[in-house]
Amino acid sequence: MAPTPVVLGRISGLFGVRGWVKVFSYTEPREAVLQYKGLLLGRNGDWQSVKVVEGQRHGKSVILRLEGFDNRDQATELIGTEIGANRDELPEPEDGHYYWLDLIGLRVVHRDGTEFGTIKDMLETGAHDVMVVEGEQERLIPFVKDEVVLSVDLHEKQVNVDWEWD
Repeated sequence: MAPTPVVLGRISGLFGVRGWVKVFSYTEPREAVLQYKGLLLGRNGDWQSVKVVEGQRHGKSVILRLEGFDNRDQATELIGTEIGANRDELPEPEDGHYYWLDLIGLRVVHRDGTEFGTIKDMLETGAHDVMVVEGEQERLIPFVKDEVVLSVDLHEKQVNVDWEWD
């Protein structure tokens, strides 16, 4: 079974009549979604390769035209489709930065050794990212480096935190 691609954004609407679509990009900066080779389109877990013919940032979104989608009618069927890339196509993050995909499944351990559970999801709240930790109860723990998150060890599959539980 092939690994699940990293979702980089989703097609959110149409732009013009020549097959261009608007993309709500999850990348930072938003137009970085255009830099990845080997982009994939996904719907309901079914992913297929796609080639970006041209694209650019447009306001708060990104617009692009995909090979084989030359008019508005063809592009309409893309609305709601996710855009992704295989993990090995992505650049390695800088020190202290992580792809959410790499954090999901890691154990979360309090500095006193108490295990909270594993990260089952990550949420973006605006102020900071939040780990959704599943254990004997579900906990939402802010992902704030050096304050709450003391260390992340991808090899040991563990995140060490200083967080007071309920």
